[in-house]
Amino acid sequence: MADTKVKKIKILLVEDDEFLAGMYVTKLNLEGFDVQLASDGEKGLRLAKEHNPDIILLDVVLPKMSGFDVLKSLKEDSSTKDVPVILLTNLGQRDDVQKGLDLGASDYLIKAHFMPSEVVTKMKGIMRK
Repeated sequence: MADTKVKKIKILLVEDDEFLAGMYVTKLNLEGFDVQLASDGEKGLRLAKEHNPDIILLDVVLPKMSGFDVLKSLKEDSSTKDVPVILLTNLGQRDDVQKGLDLGASDYLIKAHFMPSEVVTKMKGIMRK
């Protein structure tokens, strides 16, 4: 019998808010994604390099290392520079948004403005590009 298993899309979620992280992990698993979770910036960077995710959802305000620093490191590393990164944060200032996009983020989503289902839709759109 042929192997009909479809390769699951690997997502790295870097989020320190346990409630929010749990909500996203549940939603992403239900959508059929393979989800890795990191609760701080250093662990997020390490997991990105170890597990080679297809896309990264990255909070900006994180313990140990900010999301901006994680993003900068990801984009400077040849093994992770092409992985799309969506910043998912509560920082909505225009300067923060611009900084994230300048550092190479594919998108910048304000947590309060997006439901998990909308974030999944955005992710799928970015991965199709």
